[in-house]
Amino acid sequence: MFTGLIEEVGRVCRLERHAHGGRLTVAARKVLVGTQVGDSMAVSGACLTVVEISSDGFTVDVMPETLARTTLGRAAPGMLVNLERAVALGQRLGGHFVLGHVDAVGKVLAVRRSPSAWEVTFSLPASIETCVAPKGSIAVDGISLTVIGVRPGEFDVGLIPHTLKETSLRALRVGQEVNLEADVLARYVRRALEVLRLGEEQTRQDHAVLGSSGLTEELLREQGFI
Repeated sequence: MFTGLIEEVGRVCRLERHAHGGRLTVAARKVLVGTQVGDSMAVSGACLTVVEISSDGFTVDVMPETLARTTLGRAAPGMLVNLERAVALGQRLGGHFVLGHVDAVGKVLAVRRSPSAWEVTFSLPASIETCVAPKGSIAVDGISLTVIGVRPGEFDVGLIPHTLKETSLRALRVGQEVNLEADVLARYVRRALEVLRLGEEQTRQDHAVLGSSGLTEELLREQGFI
């Protein structure tokens, strides 16, 4: 699990593809401290397993699903990636709970710059639209951000100078793709409501089958119980 507070911006060295996915090598320094082979590392919001460590970077295995459903499938040498080690027990949680399970890929629709902050509009895929709300949290390329506005098909966030300095978002451009992860709490609330609606629909269907006359021998025979 992660917090969405980026520790370092790394650079992609290479992405080697093979029949079962790929291997991504990233140049980094700070996140190597305390990291061991087998540890989890969030790379632009995707939770990956470290399989090799060198003096100036690390390598992770990337599953075909991750390559297909995240921006890492288009990783090229020099690409900036946000890095965060898994949160340690007892560590301060300054962002929000980020699992590293990318829900969708969005695009930068607009960037409005000012000396004090940037306001950025991203596309909002339909698959997570019900999980995004004003003043809620969302992870964009692994960065914990607060949603300041939501409209059909898009949402806005504000970026302070510190975020721009310490993350890859300083290089944002219109049309760029980003990894999106909805707040896990919103995800579970949505699922609970879906199950509740399914239960209500099943109850209505059961009542329709039973009808006003209730359970009878004739009905049981028709349904194959006797």
